[in-house]
Formats: sequence, C-alpha cells, structure tokens
Amino acid sequence: MRISLKRMAVLFWSLVAVLCGLFVLALPSNRPPKEKRFLENFYAHRAAFERLRDMLLTDKQVRAVYARSGVETTESGLPHVPSEVNFPANRYSEYRGLLEQIGSTQVFRAGEGNSMICISVWAGGFGGDTRHVDNCWLDMPPANQVSSLSDFYKTPKPRRPVFRHIDGNWYLWADW
Repeated sequence: MRISLKRMAVLFWSLVAVLCGLFVLALPSNRPPKEKRFLENFYAHRAAFERLRDMLLTDKQVRAVYARSGVETTESGLPHVPSEVNFPANRYSEYRGLLEQIGSTQVFRAGEGNSMICISVWAGGFGGDTRHVDNCWLDMPPANQVSSLSDFYKTPKPRRPVFRHIDGNWYLWADW
C-alpha cells in the first residue's frame, strides 16, 4: 500500500499541530494565581511562616535555605549541603519540613541590610523573564505598597516591585 506524498504531508503537519498544542497546554502559566490563594495559604499556615521567620532571624549566619539544594551562609555565597557549611542537619530538616508544609522552595533574607525575611510562594517564567511572589516580613512598612496585586498587574509595564499588606508586618511582594 502506497501513501501519496500529499497525504504524508497532511499527516505530518497534523502531527506537528497536535504536538504544538500539547506543548502549549503543558507549559506552566506565567500568570500568578489570584492573590486570594496566597492570602488563604498564609492564614492557613501562618504558624509555619512565623516559625521560618524566627528561625532565620536566629540563624544569623544563614542567608537562605533552599528545600532542594541546601543552605547559603554569609561565608559560602552559594547553597551547600548543610554539613559542608557546618549547619546542623536536624535544623535543615526542620526548615525543609516547614517549607514543604507551606508549598515553598526557599526562605531568604533580602532588602537593605537584610531587613526582610521572605518565603517564596510562586515563581513563573524562564531565565531573565521570571516573575515572583513572596511572603515577606519587614520590620518597617515599605513605601511601595499597593492595595491589590490584581490591580497592580493591570498597570503598564515596566513595573517596579511592590508590596501588598497582609497582616502585622507581613506583606506579599511581587515583581511582575
């Protein structure tokens, strides 16, 4: 049985179209979830967020803890296995457990003089076009606050990072 060249071309391009459609459907969205979801997650796991903040405030030599790649200290510059930076394995396990509980991959210090403690809650995109939403604790209210992330996302680009107040010293931080 012979298949005509024309029929093979139609089959080929149909297959290409189906694969492109599947590829687009499989890609993660660059749009963050609604802020309501972030707020619900914060209130449902507030004790875990506060415990992570307290731990990082206590562990002054730690810049960041990554659930998958280890601990970054003020001396290491990059994440390392806890034993390589003289960090207790049980303490790292506690960080990882709390991060897993809230659906996060990292807790880190940020801002001027490392005055913010942030916990990643969403990231999307690729390379230099990655967007983030973090839950951050600040010792002083930030100047660049918005009342709604949804409204912020509707403003023209380029945008500067902003904070959306949650409760007390807790804020959502967004850079998209």
